[in-house]
Amino acid sequence: MEQRKHWWNGKWGRLARRDVFLRADADRWYVEQRAGGAEGVSRFYEYDTVDDAEETVRALLQGTDTWRELSPRPPSGWTPTSP
Repeated sequence: MEQRKHWWNGKWGRLARRDVFLRADADRWYVEQRAGGAEGVSRFYEYDTVDDAEETVRALLQGTDTWRELSPRPPSGWTPTSP
């Protein structure tokens, strides 16, 4: 499974932190909504198309939080190459 995008609400601490992840695996798309950081509680959504998954992401990012898009981490063992 490949992480494509990650959003964070900019708040620290288990009670305030929220994350939303967009992931892909073959022809399936997954959205994870997490409350409470790495040790928190997650809710998962699965979709056939990226458009459907992105629609859910847009809905989850609504509200008063100031969401920030974070870059996904490179895969384990990844090293940069020069052109």
